[in-house]
Amino acid sequence: MEPANGMTETETFYWCTHDSPVGVLLLVGDARALRAVRFPPHEVDEAARAGWRRDPARFDAARAQLDEYFAGRRRAFELPLAPRGSLFQLHVWRELRAIPYGTTISYGELARRIGRPGASRAVGLANGRNPLAIVVPCHRVIGADGSLTGYGGGLERKRWLLRHEGALVS
Repeated sequence: MEPANGMTETETFYWCTHDSPVGVLLLVGDARALRAVRFPPHEVDEAARAGWRRDPARFDAARAQLDEYFAGRRRAFELPLAPRGSLFQLHVWRELRAIPYGTTISYGELARRIGRPGASRAVGLANGRNPLAIVVPCHRVIGADGSLTGYGGGLERKRWLLRHEGALVS
């Protein structure tokens, strides 16, 4: 059985924090891939309690690409990713990566893109459980009326990210 954080007890996980314009991010990975990018408030103590190992060097590529993104020099991430979720969630998260930089779509449109036009609520729930903030751009999904709806990092961060990408003018 997996712990609530989606990490199995037999795997070794690594973590580090990374300063960004939207707060100190918590990066979590295993020996092969990035598993999570979390916004504050996150508990760095969670890593110690879970027995994760602090190893910033393992995240050099992720930290460099995040810095490039925040500097406006990167529009897509090229990192090995290994999020944990249901098949439906994984499908939604894969489709999120296809939303171009600087654009937004609605939850209904995302549901249509995955072939489940009546599942916009389920898509919204899967979007909200995306463990890879920024890297898997769930911030690019907005309400059908153009409103900024829920975001795990808070609406101010969502607004900041969309402005940064030029998708939100006002």
